[in-house]
Amino acid sequence: MSHHLVEAKEVCYAYPDGQPALRGVSFLIHHGESVALIGSNGAGKSTLLLHLNGVLKPSSGQIRIGDFPITKENLAEMRRTVGLIFQDSDDQLFMPTVFEDVAFGIAHQGLDATEIEARVDQALATVGATHLKERPPYRLSGGEKRAVAIAGVLVMQPSILVMDEPSNGLDPAARRRLIKLLASFDHTKIIATHDLDLVLDLCSRVLVMNQGVIEADGTPADIFADAELLQRCNLEPPLSLQRR
Repeated sequence: MSHHLVEAKEVCYAYPDGQPALRGVSFLIHHGESVALIGSNGAGKSTLLLHLNGVLKPSSGQIRIGDFPITKENLAEMRRTVGLIFQDSDDQLFMPTVFEDVAFGIAHQGLDATEIEARVDQALATVGATHLKERPPYRLSGGEKRAVAIAGVLVMQPSILVMDEPSNGLDPAARRRLIKLLASFDHTKIIATHDLDLVLDLCSRVLVMNQGVIEADGTPADIFADAELLQRCNLEPPLSLQRR
């Protein structure tokens, strides 16, 4: 893929019970942008993220990554390009050891054992989790699990990082480490979050979702200064701005 654009064109999706979740969502994200996706619970954020690497398929409309729409035929390539980190790290950690969990995504790419171990070691070092290599994931803290889940995506060397509530449940120190790590990732970042102060730290653009549509698209400064928009979407300004 020559350009790692992320584009949604009139994407609609309904849950199995018929309840609409996405109602014609459209946006274009360019390579290298750091974009926050915010909105109240039930706005459609997590559902939208699951479309970005083919976990869910639109009822209508299209998701395009780079030059290609996501299709069944190119799904494996899309998932190498788009690294998705779920809200609950337990959804991604299921192997007996941290090493096996992080290695899982590259274990069947034809790499030899030496290269696999080198890439796993590098990914764990990036998130500060080298010391967890032989630990069972179920014995880790929430912050440690989040770091290992991120390593399991970074080992795939994605060009686009998609995260659902990455700071959820983290203590202040773990949250600071996460922000520092994400700030060092030079490629495209799309982050769905209720942590609006994290948005100020990391993102240069904000998409506001409300009832399955994109209600607004702008800079953090413009979005958080629009009191009427925030009220309409059941949002409040970041805590750091409320104290000013």
